[in-house]
Amino acid sequence: MAYQWDWQVFCKDTIDGEIVRGCFGGADARTYLDWMLSAWGWTLSVAACAWVVALLLGSLMGTLRTVPSKPLQWLGNAWVELFRNIPLLVQLFLWYHVIPALLPVMKGVSPFVLVVFGLGFFTSARVAEQVRAGIQSLPRGQMMAGSAMGLTLPQTYRFVVLPMAFRIVLPPLTSEAMNIIKNSSVAFAVSIAELTQFAMQAQEETSRGIEVYLGVTALYIVSALAVNRVMAFIEKRVRVPGYVGGGK
Repeated sequence: MAYQWDWQVFCKDTIDGEIVRGCFGGADARTYLDWMLSAWGWTLSVAACAWVVALLLGSLMGTLRTVPSKPLQWLGNAWVELFRNIPLLVQLFLWYHVIPALLPVMKGVSPFVLVVFGLGFFTSARVAEQVRAGIQSLPRGQMMAGSAMGLTLPQTYRFVVLPMAFRIVLPPLTSEAMNIIKNSSVAFAVSIAELTQFAMQAQEETSRGIEVYLGVTALYIVSALAVNRVMAFIEKRVRVPGYVGGGK
């Protein structure tokens, strides 16, 4: 027997299962479409906040791995190896269960913030690798030019090296930005009401797992493609005309 599709599942009230006209509930009703869109908002919020954390920390640690200072290089390398080699879900559980037990001040922190830290720190290790590679791909003349202009090392990195390095690593950073949206699905493990948790609960309540999971999949695809287009626009706007990277 062929599968009987029921896309009206998204128009049903989450309490009594009755179909709501227009598929959007009001003050007295909440449909599964309302719930899914709310979960989508949580997914995007987690991903966006974690991306800010990852970009800031990853840029810092990636830069430290290239400076002429052994202690700073060691710090950057240790950060990358630590957060890159522990599975994301394990890191999330460490943030949620272990760190609050060891640091009582963290007990009042919301699960949302803990997820942002866990996902952001995990992704920062990957961003650091991209930034390091971008800096090391620049010709040595970039650093020498900064020195010749009388710039200090921090000034050389700020005004000469990093602006060029970030232009080079925008394509791999696009992949990381898309990955962070997909990786935000681990937030369901600590009861954040994001898309994956919605899909699991809605499937149990409606027994319409195919429709529910296809709807959630479509939202993940739309989110990732939107990030891809935004990053491609940024890459096009900041591209240095005629520049060909590589070489020392």
